[in-house]
Amino acid sequence: MNTPAAQVPGIHEDYDVLVLGCGEGGKFAAWSLARAGQRVAVIERKYIGGSCPNIACLPSKNVIHSAKVASLLGRGEEFGVMTSDPVIDMSAVRERKRKMVTGLVEMHLKNFETSGTELIFGSGQFVEPKVIQVTSADGSIRLLRGKKIIISTGSRARVEPLPGMVEAAPLTHIELLELDTVPEHLVVLGGGFVGLELAQAMRRFGSRVTIIDRNPRLAPSEDEDVSAALQQLCADEGIPLVLKSVVTRVEGRSGDAVKLTVTNGSTEDLQQGTHLLVASGRLPNTSGIGLDLAGVEVTERGHIQVNERLETTAPDVFAVGDCAGSPHFTHIAFDDFRIVRDNILGGNRVTTHRQLPFCLFTDPEFARVGLSETEAKKEGVAYRKATVPMAAALRTRTLSETRGFMKVLVAADSDRILGITVFGVGAGEIMAVVQVAILAGLPYTVLRDAVFVHPTLPEGLIPLFTAIPPLGTSK
Repeated sequence: MNTPAAQVPGIHEDYDVLVLGCGEGGKFAAWSLARAGQRVAVIERKYIGGSCPNIACLPSKNVIHSAKVASLLGRGEEFGVMTSDPVIDMSAVRERKRKMVTGLVEMHLKNFETSGTELIFGSGQFVEPKVIQVTSADGSIRLLRGKKIIISTGSRARVEPLPGMVEAAPLTHIELLELDTVPEHLVVLGGGFVGLELAQAMRRFGSRVTIIDRNPRLAPSEDEDVSAALQQLCADEGIPLVLKSVVTRVEGRSGDAVKLTVTNGSTEDLQQGTHLLVASGRLPNTSGIGLDLAGVEVTERGHIQVNERLETTAPDVFAVGDCAGSPHFTHIAFDDFRIVRDNILGGNRVTTHRQLPFCLFTDPEFARVGLSETEAKKEGVAYRKATVPMAAALRTRTLSETRGFMKVLVAADSDRILGITVFGVGAGEIMAVVQVAILAGLPYTVLRDAVFVHPTLPEGLIPLFTAIPPLGTSK
């Protein structure tokens, strides 16, 4: 696992598989192929295990849960628990998160050791097809040649090149999760998944929060009832939304004072705060790694060009996860690993027609798998629909978490489930129950007539599927 002494430049070290980047898809592919008897090395600059366990998915959900505890303490009287005003210690919040990350890194190191995968620290770039030069922190160089290559370099937060933006030194999610004090007033540029999750968390820790987004509504690609629910959630949390607005200039410095010039059509306005978080999209980490020398082409947006087998334009070179333009979810990158693993081992597995479940970890959550109404209408798919409030799942009443709704689409001419949308407590877990039914090809009546434990959240699927209109009716 430890990097051996520097090799003489020009002498190649040969591997069956080289993985550039330690992201979700790459690391699992490496461990799996190494356990299958191949000589495998993973090249990583900084984060053992990639972004998910270190700076993204899991750390953010850790901090979000701390914010949930703060919210519950603030609602103590509602539950008959008389508590004084809670005091937020962000250094303790950060330490809890760091402790979790340390444990995850140790777990990853153990997987490298037990699988026989070599972990090489340094910056890697192609110098010719199938040859990667690795430069370590001390300047030593190794030249590695792989029979097969997997690129798993991920993505990074996009910081728009606006006047004054660089000088403002804005936060990305990485720096926000390392704060040891609560921002007085956090301005969030972008109302997507990252922006919404962290905006709510910071608000619950006591920060004033404002979200600025260029779209006319939150989650503009989702159904309007979802957008309305998310916008009402922000209103109830005390988070102002500045929609249909574009930032054209930034003044000041995040952490002290920032002022943003915002335009909405012909109207110009100013938004001010103490901290600025940029959460307006991501860029693939594909520049500066010699892809042109490897014969690997990229798309107009900078993603590595791949086919349905995740093969690049270069023979025996694969790409997985964000850098390959796959939907930016860890669970999708994990499925990318399975596709590449099977194809390297002689199979034929593709990305075509795979499910795309997702969950927004606000409180409550928003989760969906399968078709939304918007997508069904766009694709001309006739459907039957049922919608029930979250309160129909009686468990929500015991939790005092009745906000939200469940909505399901069923085919107009059969009992096939087309998709489910849930905005409510435990949305991700409720969605997963229906996802399994879709994977199994079960008619909706199986869930309607199932015996679920009372009182649990999946029990709410019974009134939901009971409300499906009769066969033959459609929208």
